[in-house]
Amino acid sequence: MTLTKQSDGIYIDNLYVDVINNADSIIFDCDGVLIDITKSYDLAIIKTTRYVLENLAQINCSIDIDFKMIDGFKSTGGFNDEVDLTYAAIISLVAAKKLEKDPINFIFDVIRHADSSGILSVEKYLENMADISEIKNKLSYPGTHHENTLYNIFDQFFYGSKLYEKLFGSSSNFSEPGLIEQDDVILNEKLIKTLQKKFNSKIAMVTGRGKESVSYSLKELLNEFDLNNSAFLEDESREFAKPNPKRLLDSIQGLNSVSTLYVGDSMEDFIMAKKVTDLGHPTAFCGIIGTSKNPQEKLELFEKNGAILALDSIHLLPKVLNLE
Repeated sequence: MTLTKQSDGIYIDNLYVDVINNADSIIFDCDGVLIDITKSYDLAIIKTTRYVLENLAQINCSIDIDFKMIDGFKSTGGFNDEVDLTYAAIISLVAAKKLEKDPINFIFDVIRHADSSGILSVEKYLENMADISEIKNKLSYPGTHHENTLYNIFDQFFYGSKLYEKLFGSSSNFSEPGLIEQDDVILNEKLIKTLQKKFNSKIAMVTGRGKESVSYSLKELLNEFDLNNSAFLEDESREFAKPNPKRLLDSIQGLNSVSTLYVGDSMEDFIMAKKVTDLGHPTAFCGIIGTSKNPQEKLELFEKNGAILALDSIHLLPKVLNLE
């Protein structure tokens, strides 16, 4: 499929304009769509990776996981969960150290061999090359948010001591403010009210975040969504993690929607929407590219995989949907 630049920040396959305009519901991902997480979740990946390498693997970390690596893992379609990505980065860098490989080149080699099975594909690739059993045993990942070592470290960095204790009933080992404070909320009331002109109450959310986390950052804006037909996947079993279409399908059916527009920013989002369409519930995917460190690369990724709409920002939705 070919995406045509309609105007600044809007890329659309003109054959599907009617499909987009005929949507009777809109469902959003959160991170990278409603909230820019570059200085929050992405930074938590970087800080957690460095902490684990230095304190659990006793490796003097000479590089940081950067945003190109983060985007690289996410482009495979298997790393919607930031802690999964952190785990993959850690075991990759431990393997690089054991193999005496250049860590930067090696981690991009791992990314090239990763796929939509996520950490399973990374473990399989690395275990054929190096003994990473020690760090795997120490992390014992995935486990649960309440009990797993890696989740605990990541969540303590992300939520900060007060919110971490509220959510998990345990004290944090770190005193600095949580990185969640650096969430940059993109959504505003004006946009929601404009979208309600077309979709009425059929506005929901299917996100990898937990509900408390979304509520903390979006505050009263969260109440503008149909929460009964939204899904907060961090609060659920891993079996429902993206790109599993189950929770998006539940949301669509709960909204009694005939044709849906799902707005996301990742390959997991795209794959999930496609699976729902294959199950008989037409779901057009709108890819948000402006929160990526390399929007052109993200645009090309979506276009290569058959996306019909890509936008720099959710604030361009009213223009695409003829609401302004």
